[in-house]
Order: sequence, then structure tokens, then C-alpha cells
Amino acid sequence: MASQSPDRTVDDIESFREHEDKKFDPELPDYEAPHADPFGNEEFSEVKYKVMEWWQCGMIMVAETISLGILSLPSAVAALGLVPAIILIIGLGLLATYTGYVIGQFKLRYPHVHSMADAGEIMLGRFGRELLGNAQLLFLIFIMGSHLLTFTVMMNTITDHGTCSIVFGVVGLIVSFFCALPRTMLKVSWMSIGSFISIVAALLITMIAISIEHPGKGVDATVETNLYNGFLAVTNIVFAYAGHVAFFGFISELKRAEDYPKTLYMLQSVDTSMYLIAAVVIYYYGGRDVASPALGSTGPIVRKVAYGIAIPTIVISGVINGHVAAKYIYVRLFRGTDRMHKRSFVSVGSWIGIALTLWIIAWVIAEAIPVFNNLLSLITALFASWFTYGMSGIFWLFMNRGKWFSSPRKIILTAINVVIFGIGACLCGLGLYVSGKAIHDSPSNASFSCASNT
Repeated sequence: MASQSPDRTVDDIESFREHEDKKFDPELPDYEAPHADPFGNEEFSEVKYKVMEWWQCGMIMVAETISLGILSLPSAVAALGLVPAIILIIGLGLLATYTGYVIGQFKLRYPHVHSMADAGEIMLGRFGRELLGNAQLLFLIFIMGSHLLTFTVMMNTITDHGTCSIVFGVVGLIVSFFCALPRTMLKVSWMSIGSFISIVAALLITMIAISIEHPGKGVDATVETNLYNGFLAVTNIVFAYAGHVAFFGFISELKRAEDYPKTLYMLQSVDTSMYLIAAVVIYYYGGRDVASPALGSTGPIVRKVAYGIAIPTIVISGVINGHVAAKYIYVRLFRGTDRMHKRSFVSVGSWIGIALTLWIIAWVIAEAIPVFNNLLSLITALFASWFTYGMSGIFWLFMNRGKWFSSPRKIILTAINVVIFGIGACLCGLGLYVSGKAIHDSPSNASFSCASNT
């Protein structure tokens, strides 16, 4: 293969094969790739990771993304008004498609990248690895916590607060931990199919029931709002597209990495259309006081049925994020060795220990911030703002350094990616303000409380 200059861009995402053998860029300063592939040669391995077909990966991405985020969208529409919310859902969806595309380009350019930490090391050396690696891990743990929080809301709803909410949280922890025990994405992909069917069924029941009951007191095309309430709603829409943090890991376990564009387009077409339909329909019939999570917008009986059907999504979507978090630590510990591919006591025991520790930390977070929308806003501000939007702008600028103004097309793309970086920074700064204020001002549900959080 001909050598490539360090500032060459992979403009065509279909050209995976041309770049598959490129281990790392030797001309980048202070950087060495320890292994070209995070899983090495798996021909004779006991446990194989790179075995997913594109549609299996697509189902995982759909299950990871279309979960809790969609449940907060109707209340976001109520806070913003119908027209602005529709524009934001579609616009942020298109932007998330582009930023996902850039992540794919970065993976093509540096095939050894398995996580945001690897990407950070390419750009900023060891400091970048620790910065992005720890941020990715914290983001995933917070998402796991949000799923445990939703599990307690679900159990309180179904059982009419049958026992202490902390007990329900512990039950959710145990169930999620056992579902997270498989070490390969392929096994998780089969669970993701059930997760997708679950959320679709729960949303259909909710939409049908709320259209019949029609509890809403009216809808607004636009509303008068303030920075605090409006931006809190925007962060909930951003969170609905916050699956990008796991994309490097998903691509790494594809059987054919060149199939990634199919998974990306499958994800973005499904999630944007589902978000738009669910948000508009539930808001239209639920009105200004629509609940968040949205499954709570119907009558008591239908609400219990919807939550019961949504149990696989509530659990499995969290499990997928927990799997990515555990895999990051696991790969970092055993990269370059054959332990990842063994079924030995050390290999299996390490995976179990990592998963259990992460789920316990997630449970603590869920108990400490027991308000659904406030937790989503905090997660979005700290992490989704960068991993879904801002970092992709940085990735593109890094790959094209020295050529930002080399042609009219490059000038336009440079401007677009600078704006994307700015969007990430804005979401982070303002998001931290509104989410911090919301958590501080919340009058309900003290931390580590037995009280119902429905």
C-alpha cells in the first residue's frame, strides 16, 4: 500500500478496504499505536469479537439510542412549542448523522481505535487518552444510572409503590448485571432485538391510549419560555441522539468494518422518524402537562401495561451501555494479550468484577439524582454535548489539518465543523447551568429516599 501523508482525509466512507491495513500514522508526534487491531488475530480464539453483521450492529445501535431519550421528548415539545421542537428534532437528527459519519471516517483513518480514549491519544498523547477515556467511562456510567432510575419509576408505577424505591433500584442493578455478563456484542445484539420490539410496542400502546383518553388541555405551535426551561428541553432532545460515544466500539466488532455506513443510516432513519412521531402524537393528545417519562401520560391501567412491556428496553438499553463501559476497561487491561479470547478464571472473573463494580457505581448515581429529566440534562451537558457533536468537529479538523482552506469545499466543511464544535461547547456551558439549577431547585424526591419517584 502506498504511504499516506499525515494530513490526508478519508473523504469517501465507502473506501474502508483501502485503509484497513493502515496501523497508525508514523509521522504524528508523540504517538505510537500498540496494536493495530484491538482484538488481534481471532482465527483460533476461544472467544471471537469481530463477528457482527451490519444489521446486528444496527440493531444494537438502535436499541442503545432509542430508549430513555424518546420518553422525554413529548415534555420537551411542551416546553418549546410544536414548531420549534419539530425543527430541533429533525435538525439535530441530521447533524447527528453527519457527526456519526465523521466518527466513521476517523475509525477508517486509524483502524486500531476502539474507544474515545484511543482517539484522544492520537490527538493529544497520554493526556488525551486519559481525558477522553475517563469522560467516556463516566458518560456511560451516568447513562447506566439513568436506566436504573427509570427501572425504579417503572416498578413504582406497576406496583403502586409496593416497597421502598431503593429496593427496586437494587433489583434493577441485579437484573442489569446478570444481563451484562456476555462478553461479546454479538450475544448482546440478540437482546437488542427484544429491546426494540419492546419500546415500539410500549410507545404504540401509549399513543393509542392517549389518543383515546385525550387528557391534554391544549397544544401550542410556539410558546413563550425562558432560557432555563427552553434549554432544559433542548438538552433532552440532544440526549435522544447521544449514542455516538459507543460507535468506535461497535465498529470494532463488525465482521466487515466497511459496512458501518449501513448501520449508521439504519440508526438515524429509524430514530429520527420514531422520535418525531412519538413526540408529536403524545404531545398533541397529552397536552401542555404531558409527563416525562412519556409512558406516564396515560391512565393508571394503561400506564402499568406500557411500563410492563417497556421492561426489556429499560433493562437492555442500559446493559448495552454497561457492556461498552466494561469492554473499554477490559480491552485496556488485556489489549495485546490472549486473555480477552480465553474462558479462563482470570478472563471471566475480571469481566464479572468490572461489570459488577460499574453497575454499583451507576446505582449510587441513580439514587443521588432521582429526577429523570434533571439527570438526563446533567448527562447531556457534561458528555453528550461533546461526544455527539463537539468531538466530531474536532476529529474532522484534526484529520484535515493543513488543508482547512485548500479549496472552496474544504472552506465550507471547515466552517461547518467549527460550528459543530461551537454547538458542543454551547450545549455544555448552558446545559451545566440549567441542569445544575434544576437539580438544586427540585422540591421532590430526596437522594437515597424510599419515597415513590413516579
